[in-house]
Amino acid sequence: MRYRTLGRTGLRVSLIGVGTWQFGGEWGKDFTQTEVDAILDAAAECGINLIDTAECYGPDQLSEKFIGDYLSRRERSKWIVATKFGHRFKSFMSRDDEFSLDGVQKQLDESLKALRVDVIDLYQFHSGSDALFQDQKLWDFLAEQKRAGKIRHLGVSILMKGSELQAREASKFGVEALQVYYNRLDCRPEQIYFPHAKRDHLGVLARVPLASGLLSGKYKPGATFAANDVRSKVEPEKMKIDLAEAERLQREEVPPGVPMAQWAMAWCLRDPVVTALIPGCKTQGQVLENARAVELVTD
Repeated sequence: MRYRTLGRTGLRVSLIGVGTWQFGGEWGKDFTQTEVDAILDAAAECGINLIDTAECYGPDQLSEKFIGDYLSRRERSKWIVATKFGHRFKSFMSRDDEFSLDGVQKQLDESLKALRVDVIDLYQFHSGSDALFQDQKLWDFLAEQKRAGKIRHLGVSILMKGSELQAREASKFGVEALQVYYNRLDCRPEQIYFPHAKRDHLGVLARVPLASGLLSGKYKPGATFAANDVRSKVEPEKMKIDLAEAERLQREEVPPGVPMAQWAMAWCLRDPVVTALIPGCKTQGQVLENARAVELVTD
């Protein structure tokens, strides 16, 4: 494994992390604690040290609780734990926003309890509007929580549709890292976010680097997904276009003999402004495949 420093935080994170939305049950599979343990143990064996989760990944903080159970039986200091605030799980792919100060205080305390940790390494504003992001009282409250020792560093997980403002203004609110949607099918961050990250020395975590599996090489045009899989909610015409483009990339850009998934992740890491990727994974084997992407990173 290889490591980069996450902006001004000083945290040395593995180039490949573990995204854990899937543990909440919205990726076509329900997990057991045993399965989660095996995935995270495989990650640790590869040198991966970053776990990214959120308060709304699954009912009753399911993803956080799986991780917390795991951490309670492992050496906490080996892991950098990132989670998020701003939403409440309502039902499959449905959330209620909760960015009030009382609501965020409750979420923070509940996340600490679910994760079974004393401090959250990276606490991220989660896919909120620009108006919510610009609430100075919210950031003053979070600064107080840092001083109280509940949070080490602050981040912003920018909503998928994008917000240049949040990247541009992040530093003035004490934010040290951006989490962005970035992959070979969506290169917008290179123009919208990366210049601000470079200027303000912000770490960048790239989520969905495999475009929800479309860049894994496993799916061909015409592929369909189960009703309990988040990908079933993608507009059919967009899915058709993305699958066709993924097939073109595999044919024209992926070197012969190189697994497409590893190529796609290494592509995201070619610019050192990207600190780390947080791909999801459903099996130990996928963790190992993800980790091998670092072999293709040349810088």
